[in-house]
Amino acid sequence: MQKMSNAEIVAIGTEILLGDLVDTNSAWLSQHLAALGVNVYRHTAIGDNRERIVAALGEAAARSDLVVTTGGLGPTSDDLTHECLSLLTGRPLVEYPEARRHVDEMFRRFGRKPTPSNYKQALFPEGARLIPNPLGTAMGALLEHEGTLFATFPGVPGEMRTMFEETLAPLIRERNEGTIVSRTLWFAGIGESALAERVQDLLDAPDPTVAPLAGEGKVRLRITTRAATPEEAIEKIRPVEREILARLGRYYFGQDDETLEGAVGRLLRERGETLAVAESCTGGLLAKRLTDVPGSSEYFREGIIAYSNEAKERLLMVPREVLAEHGAVSEPVALGMAEGVRKLSGADYGLSVTGIAGPGGGTEEKPVGLVWVGIADRRGSRAHRLDLSAWARSRSAIRERSASMAFDLLRRALQKVKEA
Repeated sequence: MQKMSNAEIVAIGTEILLGDLVDTNSAWLSQHLAALGVNVYRHTAIGDNRERIVAALGEAAARSDLVVTTGGLGPTSDDLTHECLSLLTGRPLVEYPEARRHVDEMFRRFGRKPTPSNYKQALFPEGARLIPNPLGTAMGALLEHEGTLFATFPGVPGEMRTMFEETLAPLIRERNEGTIVSRTLWFAGIGESALAERVQDLLDAPDPTVAPLAGEGKVRLRITTRAATPEEAIEKIRPVEREILARLGRYYFGQDDETLEGAVGRLLRERGETLAVAESCTGGLLAKRLTDVPGSSEYFREGIIAYSNEAKERLLMVPREVLAEHGAVSEPVALGMAEGVRKLSGADYGLSVTGIAGPGGGTEEKPVGLVWVGIADRRGSRAHRLDLSAWARSRSAIRERSASMAFDLLRRALQKVKEA
């Protein structure tokens, strides 16, 4: 059996090229193939065009041991994947009785009857091995041709993932030895270029490799290596991880799937403390991200969106004269919002955000991207001024970065209390 060491992913569907659909399948497949020791060399997105699909599949096969496709397995005339695979390999399309029975069974479950066009999903290149689909009508196919294994999956993410895990992943494990393991370290409060400068010698190392990746108000370093077993890979990663944390530990907040809001929640849970938030420019984003974390009800009390000055006065008890004198986007108002929500909720911490997210509404004194974050606890309250004017053209970027930086400021405050 041939080893599968490198792969390409071909996402099929005009809707991807038009921007009507975001291709999340390729990212998911890349992560899971890497964990199985398969390097992904290229992603290709191709429209529903017979000649272009055949060409894309042929080009991918010339470079790779494994070609994985998503999409194009439906019953309509523009679903062309198996037809194109037939044209490329010279193997005729034949009806598989097992696939026809599957279509009938799935339609019975749906309480409907298939139309003649639905039986197109029972046609596969001769010699293909079927990939069962327990969630939908479109079965996939495994087909070896001239040293390349083709694996076809539907574009529906839930169906594709189940089919991959139940069929292709075990096959790869059977054929391959070794695994590729990555660990991601997350940092906040430092820019990508500044972070990269501090670990440049590690970025140049051949194995394990270290790569910086920027996000909205966060930066990550991904450490990757190949080894015979996951345990051996982790042992190779550990000394690099220790060195990175020795240099950048003050900015570190978690690894792999950790989030800033998750790190805040973990620290609150450890201390048995609670949090409430008051938001203006972020419009509920703080509360949304907090409640995305499972178990956040243990520490998150409530959130108040006080967008207008009247709401800040009425809901959060920010004095009218403070709003009149300093304006909504100011240090005194951020402090008043944090103190008000803490008092009203009875939480241990109050966190507030007020700012100018744009694209309009800025002045020379208070430009778009000016944001104030307030933190209140039993020791008092303090406010932090953020300058996000570099993202003045993107309202969403300012909001996301405001939320991330607010969580990081609170995380640092919690960490400082923990270490005291």
